[in-house]
Amino acid sequence: MYPADIVETLPGPDWLRAQRAAAARRAAEAPMPTFELEEWRYSPIDQLRLEDFAPTATPPVDVDVVGAHVEGAVASVVTVDGFVTSVDLADGPVRGLRIGSASDGASDDVGEIDLGGVVDVFGEVNTAFAPDPIVISVDAGADIAGPVVVTHHVRAEGVAAFPRVHVEVGADASLSVVEVMQSADVSALVAPVTRLSAAPASRLRYQVVQELGPRIWQLGSLVADADNQATLIAGVAAMGAGYGRLRTDCRLVGRGATGDLLAVYFGDGDQTLDFRTFQDHRARDTTSNLLFKGVLDGSSTSIYTGLIRVAPEAAGTNAFQTNRNIKLSDDAWAESVPNLEIENNDVRCSHASTVSPVDAEQRFYLESRGVPTPVAERLIVEGFLDEVIESLPVPEIAAHVEALVQAKLARRQP
Repeated sequence: MYPADIVETLPGPDWLRAQRAAAARRAAEAPMPTFELEEWRYSPIDQLRLEDFAPTATPPVDVDVVGAHVEGAVASVVTVDGFVTSVDLADGPVRGLRIGSASDGASDDVGEIDLGGVVDVFGEVNTAFAPDPIVISVDAGADIAGPVVVTHHVRAEGVAAFPRVHVEVGADASLSVVEVMQSADVSALVAPVTRLSAAPASRLRYQVVQELGPRIWQLGSLVADADNQATLIAGVAAMGAGYGRLRTDCRLVGRGATGDLLAVYFGDGDQTLDFRTFQDHRARDTTSNLLFKGVLDGSSTSIYTGLIRVAPEAAGTNAFQTNRNIKLSDDAWAESVPNLEIENNDVRCSHASTVSPVDAEQRFYLESRGVPTPVAERLIVEGFLDEVIESLPVPEIAAHVEALVQAKLARRQP
């Protein structure tokens, strides 16, 4: 893996340094994943050359990156190559909301946090090498009116960047968070980790927009926990990266918790977009609903493998999983593998997946009314994805996601 001496040079209080060192040891002892493992099946992980990318302990200089604009945002955080470069509050401090970097030992907004709970070797590497873990927390009972926006930008050629975000929402509180992943036209490795924690009766809405450059390897992890009667909705919009992978673990750990997962993705060229989801029902009367929709053009590939897991004590579970894909090119390819693992009889669970070209009847209907074929296909694709875009957990970002889809469609070759 990467040399541990870099870990020792990263800033932070003693508790953070100790957790980094322990994670570095675990990462060094862990084998690299291969496509022979079920969780990495169909992926090009064997083509990744870690030696081509290197983490850095040196913060960027001459930073001119601004955060993504989201209407009504109450705060904006910007990172470059994993380092926090700015934290801006739109109208000053917001009651009940605290934002800070765990590396800033003098910060009053961040106490000691547990960086554990990661799910693979790249999560351990993130824990070890993340220079500025961001902590966003909301006090119990606080209702934060606008979204918090975190923009991660990858700028350095050959860098291995490790953005880290922890979101903790107190009991009966509410918060919306948007993460935007952007990059310059560089070859780099990005291994982000985001941890979401929704306390009892809280409402947490989260959206990530991935628009990285075509020479980026992304190996991301999203881990979300929802406690008693909490509602957690997580959305993904994946448009960029040469290989963009996101593993999502949604763990419903309290009775009556709800965890919904949404994704819209569009691959073109020779992109590979890879999604692994785990809807993990660990308590009674929990509900999860997953809807992933994607479009593939050129010689792009999508991979979806999902597992609904119902523990023996999780009676009364309602869990649903749907993945649908449209191929715009004969050379495009989609793998869709839904799974169920149920250890209780008192459940309602279902899964469904489809991979198909543009519906011929829908296209003929539009053509018969004078709509040219390329325009007809464009309208069908827009309508297909609108179901997800209109349901994204942070509505303020929907127009930006629509613009990314339009840009993809505009690049299509007749």
